[in-house]
Amino acid sequence: MRESSEARRQRILAVTASRGTVRVSDLAGELDVSIVTIRRDVEELARLGKLRRGHGVARSLTPVEQPEPRQATNGAIALVVPERHTYLYETMNGARKTLEEAGMRVVLHIAPQARGAERPIVEKALTEPVQGLLMAPRWRTFEEEAEDDWLADTGVPTVLMERRPSGGLRAMNSVCSDHWYGMHLAVKHLTDLGHRRIVLAARDDSPTARVLRRAFREISADLEDAVTVRSSPDTGLVDVLRERRATAAVLHGDEDALMLVQQLLHAGMEVPRMCSVVSYDDVVASLGSIPLTAVAPPKTEVGRVAAELLLRKLKGQVAATERIELLPTLKIRSSTERLNVS
Repeated sequence: MRESSEARRQRILAVTASRGTVRVSDLAGELDVSIVTIRRDVEELARLGKLRRGHGVARSLTPVEQPEPRQATNGAIALVVPERHTYLYETMNGARKTLEEAGMRVVLHIAPQARGAERPIVEKALTEPVQGLLMAPRWRTFEEEAEDDWLADTGVPTVLMERRPSGGLRAMNSVCSDHWYGMHLAVKHLTDLGHRRIVLAARDDSPTARVLRRAFREISADLEDAVTVRSSPDTGLVDVLRERRATAAVLHGDEDALMLVQQLLHAGMEVPRMCSVVSYDDVVASLGSIPLTAVAPPKTEVGRVAAELLLRKLKGQVAATERIELLPTLKIRSSTERLNVS
C-alpha cells in the first residue's frame, strides 16, 4: 500500500521523538521518499507546532536525554541491520546503548535490500579489529535464510537479533520476540470482545510475517470464518472484509493498519463500531487519528538482551548456545470495541 502523507508525518514524529534531532536527509533515506517531500512534511509539522525546524534537521519539542557514553576501552562490536527498517532500528538502538554503557565501541553497518548483500558487508566488517557481531538479517524468504549458513562460522561471537534461526543455523545464539504469543494476544483480545470473523492481513516477505501467518492459522482454527490474506497495494482489503462479513482485522504492521482505517472510513465503515482493527508492531500505531490497539513486541529490549548476551559471551560466561524469546504486550486503544450483535 502506498503510504499517505499523514502516515509518513506520523513516522517523522515518532523518529524525532525517539532521537531528539534527526537530519532531513536521513529521514528521506529511511522513509524512502525525496528530500523535498520530507522538507515539506517538516515545514507543515513545524507550522502545526508538533516539532521544531533547524538547518537541515527536525527537532523534537521534548528534549531526549542522551547519557554520556563511557570511554570505549574493550574493543568494538560490529552491528549489522537492514536499511529502511524502522522496527529494527529500535532494536539496534537498544543494543547500541547497552554496548556503549559497557565501554564498547559500536561500528554500524547498514545492509541494502539486494539479495546476498549482507555477506560481503559482514566479511568486510570482520576484517576490522572487532570482537563480536550483532546482526538482524533481512531473510525475506526461507531460501535466503538457508543461503546464510555462513553465519554459523563467522569466527567471532555472534548473536542474531529479532530472528529465530532454523535449519543449519538453529544452533546460533539469538534473541527475539515470541511472535506466536503476540498473535495469541491479538486474537484473544478480539474474541474476548465477541469477534469471530477475523481477517489477518500480513506480508510473506519477512520472518516475522511468516510466523504471524502460521500462528494465526493455529490460533484461529476454531473460529467460524477466520482468513489470512496477503497485504499488498492490490489486495483490496476493504472488499475482502465486506465479502467475509468480517468484524475485525489484524494487520502487520502499523502503516498498513493506519491506511486500512483511512480506507474503511472513506468507504463509510466506522472504526471500531463496524470493524475493529489491531496492528502488529506498535511503532507508530498510537499516532493515528484513531489510535490503534496494537501488539507491541519488546523491540528495544530485544536489542538490549542481545547485547548483554554477546557481552557475556565475550567474557566467557556463556558456554552453551542460547535462544532467548521475550514476550510482546498488548496496548489497548481506540480502534477495538466489543462486537454489537443487536
